[in-house]
Amino acid sequence: MSDAEWAIVRDAMPIPAWMNGKGGQPECYCHRQMLDAVRYLVAGGITWRAMPGDFPVWDRVYAFARRWGAQGLLAELHDRLRGLVREEAGRDPEPIAAIVDSQSVRAAATVPASSRGYDAGKKVPGRKRHIVVDCLGLLLAVVVTTASVQDRHAATPLLKRVRDRHRKIMLVWADGGYAGRLVVWAKEKLQFTVQIVKRSDDVSGFVVLPRRWCVERTFAWLFRSRRLIRDYETLPAVHGWMVMWSMTMLMSRRLARRRA
Repeated sequence: MSDAEWAIVRDAMPIPAWMNGKGGQPECYCHRQMLDAVRYLVAGGITWRAMPGDFPVWDRVYAFARRWGAQGLLAELHDRLRGLVREEAGRDPEPIAAIVDSQSVRAAATVPASSRGYDAGKKVPGRKRHIVVDCLGLLLAVVVTTASVQDRHAATPLLKRVRDRHRKIMLVWADGGYAGRLVVWAKEKLQFTVQIVKRSDDVSGFVVLPRRWCVERTFAWLFRSRRLIRDYETLPAVHGWMVMWSMTMLMSRRLARRRA
């Protein structure tokens, strides 16, 4: 990170529990070095043991990333940066509309057979990441499942997570894979209006569909991180953390460029 980017990330970082008098052992490492190491791994797609010697020892970096993901510190940092990006764009920090979609990715040999599947529609063996983004394409929630899980089935816990974290959202755009009972369930249980945006059968070739292009652009952003080209993680939740790390890098760099 540059100094300008580190200044933004440092102000958005969650405060450790031991600094708030809640107990715990004080951390004895530099947060900037740890964050740089994790970002290097996500952007370069290397293994943990291939961490260069310029960074701390790989097992310490691994423990740092796992702890931040499991304790919600990564989600807190990500949400604060998202709020700053939305404010810089002249929007309210909390969105009122969102877009949902999924993307199937191939699984590496490190992914156990019990957590991988086969997407018959796209002919992709591996896992599927389901995401919800706002109108700027910024991540709101992510759930990772086997590739055989249908979109409408994975949308149930995904939309529940969105409702718990973002109370202002009232409208969600989705493609035809989410049509059916999910629309009625979201209206009755979550007070969501799920609007299905379908492609017209009369149109041939590439057509930009309303609002759905926002989430497709987010998937393209994720592919800038080589760690996300395939799924290398043993646990599906860890792949979700990698998605959040990738979006954190994108948002911090965007803020640093705008403020420069």
